[in-house]
Amino acid sequence: MDKLEIQNGDADTAISIMKEVATWGREKGLRVWLDDWLTKEELLTNEVKEENFYVGNINGENACSFILQWSDSEWWPNAKGYEAAYLHKFCVRRKFAHQGMTRQVIDCIKKICRTKGVKYIRLDTGNNEEVVKQIYLRAGFKIVKVIDESEMALYEMEINII
Repeated sequence: MDKLEIQNGDADTAISIMKEVATWGREKGLRVWLDDWLTKEELLTNEVKEENFYVGNINGENACSFILQWSDSEWWPNAKGYEAAYLHKFCVRRKFAHQGMTRQVIDCIKKICRTKGVKYIRLDTGNNEEVVKQIYLRAGFKIVKVIDESEMALYEMEINII
């Protein structure tokens, strides 16, 4: 796969990719986000601004999108700001699936984190989502907490600060 380039600030394109991937997931019978949840009105918050939306490109073609924020009071309420980067709504367009996109995105996020002195990448996903769980475990994340009442798992990856 060619080199991934990521740019932030294009919420409209990021959300469009999220909707495309969510539609595919629903067609496959997967438990994914509803389109009503994938709007600026729903996604923009005190912790998520336009600059937190990222789009990854391969040879000028949109390949993936995600939200990267610097605090997450919902799932990590006791964490300090800029202690971690919180990865949300990571989506890979089908054309680019099974080509190492997760690893490339994580490598890009690590570079961003190192410039900010951030020690961890964190995320959350359904604990019963076995395919997603394996993707993140293979990428180097560890499950650090399972929240039974919501069936969510919290994942963390430590970053070596150079």
